[in-house]
Amino acid sequence: MSKGNIISAIDLGTDKCVALIAKVNESSQLEVLGFSVVPSRGIRRSTIVNLEEALTTVGQSLDAAERMAGLAVKNVVLSVSGVYIRYKNSKGVVPVSSPNQEISSLDVDRVIEAARAISLPSEREIIHVIPKDFKVDSQEGIKDPVGMMGVRLESETHIITGLSTSLRNFEKCMGDLGLNVDAFVFSALSASEIALTETEKELGVVLVDIGAGTTSICAFVEGVLEFSAVIPVGAKYITQDIASGLRISLEDAEKLKLYLSGDEEVKLVPLPGESKVEFTKRKKKFDLIDSEKIGISNRDPISRKFVSDVVMEPRIKEIFSLVMEELAKAGLLDDNKLPAGIVVTGGGALTYNLVEIARHMTKMAVRLGKPNSILGLTDDIKEVNFAVALGLLAYAKRQGNVGPGASVSDFSLTNILPKDLFKTIAEKAGTLFKKIFP
Repeated sequence: MSKGNIISAIDLGTDKCVALIAKVNESSQLEVLGFSVVPSRGIRRSTIVNLEEALTTVGQSLDAAERMAGLAVKNVVLSVSGVYIRYKNSKGVVPVSSPNQEISSLDVDRVIEAARAISLPSEREIIHVIPKDFKVDSQEGIKDPVGMMGVRLESETHIITGLSTSLRNFEKCMGDLGLNVDAFVFSALSASEIALTETEKELGVVLVDIGAGTTSICAFVEGVLEFSAVIPVGAKYITQDIASGLRISLEDAEKLKLYLSGDEEVKLVPLPGESKVEFTKRKKKFDLIDSEKIGISNRDPISRKFVSDVVMEPRIKEIFSLVMEELAKAGLLDDNKLPAGIVVTGGGALTYNLVEIARHMTKMAVRLGKPNSILGLTDDIKEVNFAVALGLLAYAKRQGNVGPGASVSDFSLTNILPKDLFKTIAEKAGTLFKKIFP
């Protein structure tokens, strides 16, 4: 295994932390070598609120992924979300530097850098500068100007910014584990790498990543990123609604939500020779969920219809109502700019009946965005709730963030054991020594 073809990614969300280690094989395809999923602690609304707990979470997840992959990593790409994410479309203009007026890649870098020079508050910093298109003299809509002739080069870019303190906390968390952050990647942009097709991007599409604490959005028009946003509502609010509506604990509410999420909707039809009375009784029986069957004790049977239509549906409608409001503010609902509709990813995308409710409310095509084009150990993670994590690998590969990783021959006992184990042993030994020999 080469040392120069390893990509490692961490998706540290409100509900779970996913660590992935992959390689770029001889066919230039991504192949997952190891992964791990652990419950998140110290994270709220995609922001670190307890550094020690977040560090422990990432350490546990990465250690398990390294053991599965049989190698250690030092560099990672990290997803970011949170309500502090903002975007701005900016323009840059530069003269073509070549005497023969042929545009070079250096000119492209210069014009993007010029577009990057925007006024930002001191507490914010740029995460992404993504070119939308270029203009050579008076010719617009150019995707790649390199090699063309002209005297003036313009670029319109999509700039995504984040809160500096939040990004530094993520960076410190990784640094305390001996990791370097190669890149921060906006979660919805990451998911779009793996869940959207090029045709959808060209037609116009919205990706909605529903996490536990927040919902991230990005919209593509004519193949370029046009809009990015985060709304402060996620799938965890659906769990809280169930707990409040049924007067059960959050743990039991999560069990019920997951049970319904994995329960395929059955269209009941009358059986041959079945009377209306018998059919009605059968529908009522199907509607009732045995509480003890899903681990909720001391509880009467639960009505599936009540939970879905009365408790969960209003919150799902609220999420997509907020999404549509953001799209309307950006002018993306005018002139049929999004004919490919909405693609939903994230753990919240698996919520019972969510796709049907979203279709009815938005009047747009809605589908689940399952990851594709990934090889290796992906049977368990090739689902919508891992789109962000797998998208990080695809993003890093495309951007060239393929860094060094230890090969199998370099694998040692220190790679298997938790990163801070020997430090802890040394500290305890020192304390014991001081007690014996004051």
